[in-house]
Amino acid sequence: MALRTAFTDLFSIEHPIALAPMGGYAGGELAAAVSEGGGLGLVGGGRGHQDWLDRELAIVSDRTTKPWGVGFLSWAIDVDAVEQALSRHPSAVMLSFGDPRPFVRPVREAGVPLIIQVTDLDEARQAVDLDADVIVAQGAEAGGHGGSPGRSTFSFVPVVADLAAPTPVLAAGGIADGRGLAAALALGAAGALIGTRFQATVETLADTSVTKAIIEGSGEDTERSTVLDIARGVPWPSRYPARAIRHPFVERWHGREAQLAVDDDAQRAYQRGIGSGELPALPIWASDAIDLITDVRSATDLVGDLAAEAAATLARLRS
Repeated sequence: MALRTAFTDLFSIEHPIALAPMGGYAGGELAAAVSEGGGLGLVGGGRGHQDWLDRELAIVSDRTTKPWGVGFLSWAIDVDAVEQALSRHPSAVMLSFGDPRPFVRPVREAGVPLIIQVTDLDEARQAVDLDADVIVAQGAEAGGHGGSPGRSTFSFVPVVADLAAPTPVLAAGGIADGRGLAAALALGAAGALIGTRFQATVETLADTSVTKAIIEGSGEDTERSTVLDIARGVPWPSRYPARAIRHPFVERWHGREAQLAVDDDAQRAYQRGIGSGELPALPIWASDAIDLITDVRSATDLVGDLAAEAAATLARLRS
């Protein structure tokens, strides 16, 4: 059965599935593959690096004629990055983590639907006030960065869905199979924004070591902290810790983040550890639902498989 929702109607797509715009992983090829599968592919525009955007947006626009979009980190970009993306005529722009207000006008003037991701009720109310076309309610189970302390997807999504109605809400965080999509719909969401599951696809930009760690890992292997951002010198706002597969440097400094932030020797030790191979070169951002990720597939096929499993789950519940 078709899973038609306000989200699929808005973008004229087949399935209520969107690709999380994961910086460094969700490039043009992955976004195009998700769109070709009937979902909404979102390129991870991240901090708006011009050369990267030029390359990846050219790829997605060349490889699909179906709707696609691009997502940015609100705390890290300027208006030029948004305007650069808009020049490629995306079907949506998504803003996450930080104040979206400086970027709303160019998106509106371009007539492009605006998606805003929220991690708490204050952000949700702001998104409603800004007349976001779609709101993503992200729970603490999500891989990568999220709100602190963060509410679970199961409790957060229905609250945001009620607050935002009739604006469609997507659930995000800990959704890695069709049962999770079905649960999101049951909670009042119009679909799901899925990230980590799409790292284990043929089209991801993730290194094979990342995909391998996700497939072999367990949700119990993940933890949320700001340690790796501090150690890497990446200026993420502290209100957005990140969930990653357990890391020895995090275990050493968790709970002492303020001390790490002013300890130059410790930060240099982190870099030396990477250089020597003692520490992983990059954090492996991962949802706590990675137990459900057991193989690598084409993202195009994966979208259809997720939707079919969700439909079968809902049909079984009805019967």
